[in-house]
Amino acid sequence: MISRSSLILFAAFSVSLCDDGHEMEEFLKREYSLSKPYQGIGVSGSSHWELMGDALVTTDYVRLTPDQQSKQGALWSRLPCHLRDWELQVHFKIHGQGKKNLNGDGLAIWYTKERMQKGPVFGNRDFFTGLGMFVDTYPNEEKLLEAQRKRYTPRTQRIFPYVLAMVGNGTISYDHERDGRPTELGGCNAMVRNLKHDTFLFIRYVRRRLTIMLDIDGQHEWRDCLDVPGVHLPQGFYFGISAITGDLSDNHDLISMKLYQLTILRSKQEDVEEQEVLIPSVDNLELLRPYTDTEGMSSIAIFFSVLFSMLGVFLLVVVGLVLYGHWSENRRKRFY
Repeated sequence: MISRSSLILFAAFSVSLCDDGHEMEEFLKREYSLSKPYQGIGVSGSSHWELMGDALVTTDYVRLTPDQQSKQGALWSRLPCHLRDWELQVHFKIHGQGKKNLNGDGLAIWYTKERMQKGPVFGNRDFFTGLGMFVDTYPNEEKLLEAQRKRYTPRTQRIFPYVLAMVGNGTISYDHERDGRPTELGGCNAMVRNLKHDTFLFIRYVRRRLTIMLDIDGQHEWRDCLDVPGVHLPQGFYFGISAITGDLSDNHDLISMKLYQLTILRSKQEDVEEQEVLIPSVDNLELLRPYTDTEGMSSIAIFFSVLFSMLGVFLLVVVGLVLYGHWSENRRKRFY
């Protein structure tokens, strides 16, 4: 673990080291950051941030959704971000009356081409273009598996709430029934509900590498969640945060977002290799998906696969019994 105090900046500028040992300068970008007292949010022309849906501003937090059914809200930056490398620290709180697995649905942090569009993916549109980082508090897949009697088996068992990341190129849908497993880059469990201490999410994108860490245990330490190289994100996208509730609900509160520009010395070869990206993508995406070979099959396909397999076994048994009967009859005749 890494001490959170070693990463939180107390000024608008500091110098630290990347994971690979390269010197890195960090600048707080106030136009992409948000903190108390949230002055002018939602007022046209007086703020860099815009509210959507059921989101509202108080003196202590931006409430994306109240603890009520069928609510969705979001907060979006009005300014596109043209930084090549950046670091985002999000201070949030999820709490409500629901007990374990009786709450939902979660919140998402976005860096996408699209903005201010309502939708089913944690309050944002599906088929998004860019990066989505989800704090999922309800296990849809677990209920699906119970209903289907586990017709397919994931490699790893999740514990909810769960944090995961996904890169979309505008043609990929987020799979709600499987909690995003088919397109997941990686993730970790994160028990973030109804905590008395502060909870933080740390997202770093540098040298095409996406890193997510958490500070949710009240120990002021960052815990690794995922680290994925080869993530290609265009510049000029928008930061946002959204949340949604359904039949189950929670309060989803944003307390602060702080974005830092990371300035790293690169060689000329690295500059050539890291030419401007036009379409979001991930190297070796198939290798990063934590799913078995059957995850892409629909329920109907799985049903018929199992059915034909059973029929094949039954046919083999019948043929075997017939051949054994003929063999036994021939053997008996030889003795008479």
